[in-house]
Amino acid sequence: MKKRILSGMRPTGSLHIGHLSVLQNWVELQKEYECYFAIVDWHALTTAYEDKISLGELSKEIALDWLSVGIDPDISSIFIQSQVKEHAELHLLFSMFTPISWLERVPTYKDQLQQLGGEGKDLHTYGFLGYPLLQAADILIYKANAVPVGEDQVPHIELSREVARRFNHLYDAVFPEPQALIGKVPLLPGVDGRKMSKSYNNTISLTASTDEIGYRVRQMITDPQRIRKDDPGHPEVCVVHKFHAIYTSDVGRIEEECKGGKFGCVACKKYLAENIDRVLAPYRERRKAWEEDGKVERVLLEGAEKARTTASKTMEDVRKAMYF
Repeated sequence: MKKRILSGMRPTGSLHIGHLSVLQNWVELQKEYECYFAIVDWHALTTAYEDKISLGELSKEIALDWLSVGIDPDISSIFIQSQVKEHAELHLLFSMFTPISWLERVPTYKDQLQQLGGEGKDLHTYGFLGYPLLQAADILIYKANAVPVGEDQVPHIELSREVARRFNHLYDAVFPEPQALIGKVPLLPGVDGRKMSKSYNNTISLTASTDEIGYRVRQMITDPQRIRKDDPGHPEVCVVHKFHAIYTSDVGRIEEECKGGKFGCVACKKYLAENIDRVLAPYRERRKAWEEDGKVERVLLEGAEKARTTASKTMEDVRKAMYF
């Protein structure tokens, strides 16, 4: 019997190539695990509760990106979190016995409280304090054995393990303790050298056309000390080179020719744009097929039904353990 995985993303609209390595990892994991991939729209409200956002449309966009990259709805469940109400019920029940101190010590809680608070966002709300517990419910409702995460999310998985342990101790052995599957996710900068973020308008979208890719790559920051084409380059300080390291198979040759002043920045950018376009082109074509009327909506409805079937069985075990 396959082990289970739960992972998810907030609906923020179309994804960019900084997300691509995560999605490619999911595509590989679904061959080995029973996978549940959630579009966590309730989590979006923990920091954007004041904003009037079209969560339905944003959820559809992110689902299209997942499908275009290769998440297969025939073997994995793709669904919107709020369409599986059992997430909310389990979160509520967990809140009855989870110490507040456990939530306050989650590193990202303090970090985001300071960062977003500095931007004028008031996050002194129960929803924000409790979002790591909602995340634990997201994971444990499927009795997930593992969760693919980056290093910064490991404390969240540890909290999920602690909640599972406490529930099992207080009531009955219902939940496995999920393991963190730490993936090697390359951190790509934005085209301007800052963190890649849509708020900075420095991303390359997964849906970018050939022309848009070329335009974005031409905006990339290169070695500021290299004035002429035949000047020796310093790839280690060049944004373009960081992308070549991921998207170019002969990056070693590019690096040596750059250092030797044999490969100019214009040609270097053109070559990178071609390589990125080669990767994204199949995704654009697959996305067109999924954009046909009603296809994504059917995937999300069927995914929610499959998710509810599993979640409802878990809740039967939870109620039996807690109530009787």
